Amino acid sequence: MLKKTIGLTAGAAVYSAGISLFLDPHGLAPGGIGGIAIMLSRIAPVLETGTWILLLNIPLLIIGSIVFGRRFLLSTVYTTVASSLMVDVIARLMADQPQLTDNTLLAALAGGAGLSIGMGIVFRSGGTTGGADIVVKLLRRKYRHLRMGAIFMAIDAAVVVLTIPVMGGVEPALYAAVALVVASVLIDKVLYGAEGGTLFYIVTQRPHEIAKRIMDEVDLGVTYLQGEGAYTGAPKRVLLCVARRQLSPRIRDIVKAEDASAFLIVSPASEVLGEGFKAHEAEEP
Repeated sequence: MLKKTIGLTAGAAVYSAGISLFLDPHGLAPGGIGGIAIMLSRIAPVLETGTWILLLNIPLLIIGSIVFGRRFLLSTVYTTVASSLMVDVIARLMADQPQLTDNTLLAALAGGAGLSIGMGIVFRSGGTTGGADIVVKLLRRKYRHLRMGAIFMAIDAAVVVLTIPVMGGVEPALYAAVALVVASVLIDKVLYGAEGGTLFYIVTQRPHEIAKRIMDEVDLGVTYLQGEGAYTGAPKRVLLCVARRQLSPRIRDIVKAEDASAFLIVSPASEVLGEGFKAHEAEEP
């Protein structure tokens, strides 16, 4: 618990620094709840950006806690509150200091990197930053055919487009799009690897319970393989699952909690093609 709390706090700090030190001072809103909060702080400056982030997340957190339960609520609420407070605290500390950079492009690059690294640390620690993560999980719960990447892209693109009238021109939206692309590329390729993943084979006496928790809590697909014990001759269901590397600890925890005697094989998958990973590409003729 201590290790997880430190990870969530560190991730929230980096995420907040990306907003307070680079994105917010330059009026860049690269998608998500953070981007909406940056715009609202310009429209209604009576509240600071971090306060807006917290207020926007409250209804999502309430819905998320009802749908996904206490396990989801604890880490997400902690990370959301911590990052919201840190955004305002860092902004106040830097209020009398000159901006770290006057170059908007550099601010977009640094801000996007801060967002992705912060979110990566939070994900590795078993939490989420709230906001769009909750919206995507809710939509995927009802519409399983929707691709997560497509939902995130649609939400972020809508927020970036909104910056045109709010921030007064196309240029801030273009810089916000740069920050969004940097964040997407970093969190997929630099931190975790866009093509690779972790392959799980799980032999357990509780296949249905483990499969359900992986699908509900980690939002991953699971395949049943039909097996047979060589010694006993008894039929067995073997679970096959492929996940991004940052999700591996969560799958291990689920297996351990449901069946501490389960036989678990974990191996790296150097390339994974399909939904949630690298798209299939047509071969050269």
